[in-house]
Amino acid sequence: MNLTLLRFVLACCIVPALVTGFSVVAEAQAPQAGDYSKVKHQVREELNSEAPMRDGVKLKIDIFRPEAEGRFPAILQQTPYNKNGQAGRARNFASRGYVVINVDSRGRFESGGEWDPFSAKHKTDGYDLVQWIAEQSWCNGNVGTYGLSYMGWTQWWTASQSPPALKAIVPEVAPPDQFYNCPYQNGIFVCWMMDWAGSTSGRNPHRAGPGAYGGFAVNREEAYDQLPYIDFDKTRNYKPNTWWRKWIEQNTASGEYWKAISYQTPESYAKVKVPSLAISGWFDANFTGTPMNYLAMKKHGGTEAARQPRMVIGPWQHIINRSHVAAGVDFGEQAIIDWDGYILRWFDHHLKGVDNGVLKDPPVHVFVMGRNEWRTAQDWPLPETKFTKYYLHSSGNANSSDGDGRLTTLPPGDESPDHYVYDPRDPTPSAGFTNGHIDGPRDISQSAKRQDVLVYETPVLTKDVELIGPISAKIFAATNAHDTDWMIRLSDVKPDGSALFLAEGVMRARHRDPENNGAFDPYKLSEIKPDEAYEYQIEFWRPTGNVFARGNRIRVEISSSYYPYYLRNPNSKMDNIGKVTTFQSAKQTIFHDAKRPSHLTLPVIPVGQ
Repeated sequence: MNLTLLRFVLACCIVPALVTGFSVVAEAQAPQAGDYSKVKHQVREELNSEAPMRDGVKLKIDIFRPEAEGRFPAILQQTPYNKNGQAGRARNFASRGYVVINVDSRGRFESGGEWDPFSAKHKTDGYDLVQWIAEQSWCNGNVGTYGLSYMGWTQWWTASQSPPALKAIVPEVAPPDQFYNCPYQNGIFVCWMMDWAGSTSGRNPHRAGPGAYGGFAVNREEAYDQLPYIDFDKTRNYKPNTWWRKWIEQNTASGEYWKAISYQTPESYAKVKVPSLAISGWFDANFTGTPMNYLAMKKHGGTEAARQPRMVIGPWQHIINRSHVAAGVDFGEQAIIDWDGYILRWFDHHLKGVDNGVLKDPPVHVFVMGRNEWRTAQDWPLPETKFTKYYLHSSGNANSSDGDGRLTTLPPGDESPDHYVYDPRDPTPSAGFTNGHIDGPRDISQSAKRQDVLVYETPVLTKDVELIGPISAKIFAATNAHDTDWMIRLSDVKPDGSALFLAEGVMRARHRDPENNGAFDPYKLSEIKPDEAYEYQIEFWRPTGNVFARGNRIRVEISSSYYPYYLRNPNSKMDNIGKVTTFQSAKQTIFHDAKRPSHLTLPVIPVGQ
């Protein structure tokens, strides 16, 4: 994403939307599948067929189509995870009058070509597949796409190439470009991408130790404790490939490798001509791609239909809509929706031409945790949002949950800064996570007891406080190192002292843009002078939708590591920490005074709205 688009998206995230012609009163309603195509057909399966790409490579495909004469609309899914595992969903859709084509990505399993997760060839492969499908005797010329996670990437890559036969997309938990989430999250490498790189480093799934199971490291601390990071392909027994070292060597988005696969630019969005229905979960590790794409498509979409995106957010993990329980918290049966039914209703309209009223549905559906109910909105952020500054306060002793850190809506006066030492050899421990994803509102109160964590929290709330939407933080900070990381977490503290994780923001210090109030710049690195205070504008990559109940407290934590979720910053002067061979400690300072009022901006929903 270029800086012009980034600044537009961030502006939308911190300024209430202005909406005319719509009521701001929310309706408590989940996405309604309503009437959609019934089961009418037996399904014919044509497995391990081939589709030709423009460079002569042939991709392996499975075709599921109605056992009937005539032409039908088609749905494409491109996956690096084995097309055989997607058969159940394909049969369901095919029985309802669609041809579903599951494809192994280039270089994976039986497909031809060389596998590279971020090769620009995935863009042209998507175009070629859509057009090839449209020309087949069983297709009526209308093609849609669906699929989650990496398959969300393939959909945006494909749509950015404007294939004429593409009519609609359903990107599920789609990640954004590579420096906003994975493998780099605001410049910080997420450790689970080390696991993912190992498990997908060859044509077939691969065990990449130590202690690997199914490709993912069981003993993550042992796996990630080795330096330099660029040698992980050796120390973790990755399959030989040409791309791992590119990930580490090109550590800004300006590298040609990353620019070739990027889709989050105004120019790319303008080439997307089709409507999008996106979905994510509050605890999805790829969450940020969904609202970023929603906002950018409204601004830059290539057609009027494309500029009317739809978005659904539920209380789920990365694998959406499977359970109403996340990390032990039960959100109720209403948390599960008929999602495939809703997709069918969407495709019935866009691919079959059925006038089923789906375009009259509210464009945004979100699940509000704490209240445990759905609500609709005409835009994102919700039009009624009151973005409110919550300021950091202390007497200079905010270290740990036993410190004197406070969080209020009053600006600070003459206050002493807070200090802590970040030692990458003893990093702040992260919440537990499953195969790379923090899987729900886990209790993170134990890590808040450490001296290398600054804790600020409100007094006990005397009334409910509802937050729905994007979160940003402005902190004024200094380090005695030449580079370091800043990490901020939001949690809901219960009367029993448990602190349930909700949202977070992170930034590598050297990615701050000094010409844009210290906002994240994926394209370059700036100088960090030891012991000099800088302003950092940190957009939380994961928003929230939560009611903080009366009797609870809102807590904010600041640290410089959260391990093993994020790879540790060695605090080195080197431009590329992937090649650093030693760790060093850093002395950190957070300022909160009248001239340097560090604060969070929270999306408060007024009572009764």
